[in-house]
Amino acid sequence: MAPTTYAGPSAGLPGQMALHTGRAVFTEAYALIPRGVMRDIVTSYLPHWTQTRAWVIARPMTGFAETFSQYVVEVFPGGGSERPEPEAGVEGVLFVVEGQASLTIGGKSHLLKAGGYAYLPPSSQWTLDNRGSVATRFHWLRKRYDKVDGIDAPEAFVANEQDEPIIWMPDTNSTWGTTRFVDPTDVRHDMHVNIVTLEPGAVIPFEETHVMEHGLYVLEGKAVYRLNRDWVEVEAGDFMWLRAFCPQACYAGPQRFRYLLYKDVNRHMKLTL
Repeated sequence: MAPTTYAGPSAGLPGQMALHTGRAVFTEAYALIPRGVMRDIVTSYLPHWTQTRAWVIARPMTGFAETFSQYVVEVFPGGGSERPEPEAGVEGVLFVVEGQASLTIGGKSHLLKAGGYAYLPPSSQWTLDNRGSVATRFHWLRKRYDKVDGIDAPEAFVANEQDEPIIWMPDTNSTWGTTRFVDPTDVRHDMHVNIVTLEPGAVIPFEETHVMEHGLYVLEGKAVYRLNRDWVEVEAGDFMWLRAFCPQACYAGPQRFRYLLYKDVNRHMKLTL
């Protein structure tokens, strides 16, 4: 696979003469958080993390998207955490976009570079630190694991997207595809965090309308994306947050367009509390 770059938040602050004509919007069906509003002023500092800040770009919200949270985490040299996950029963995915992270899972060490991916099972013991000389940035997606009687939770694993194939959609001439880190038929997993690739000019040719919630963080390129009733321009560093059944489609721009995609899968809809 060809080398890629990964977008991150703009950080800093815009100048005082900047115009208030951005693309940020929150609707009943979707939110768009453009990269230009992910600034220093909206970061949070997390308990039991040192030399670290985070942009919280999704959180469970009643009546909107309710299954997951997503952070862009920045760990400065020497920083990290020995107690990263505060809740029992929560699973996670890490995806590194800049720098490198030293990750330990159950006593085993792994070095995650840009493109590095880790699945962290519920209640797993893990730590992370930055032993390098530059800041590390990664996405951290968290979800309460939906246990099923008679089915074990998945094991931890690490990978790098550069080593994984793109599975192209049928009849698209290898222009629209997905890098999958988990077998879609493996029902131990109740969420997928994949990377979607559209080559220049490729399209998602119908309005996907489905039960899965989505977080879509644009890693590379630009496109025009259909979100509910609107066609919206998006670019590298933007985040799209979709509730269930929000219609979506896409026309990719003049360069390869790629995004990190979250969706909840493989579970019955709960009808009782």
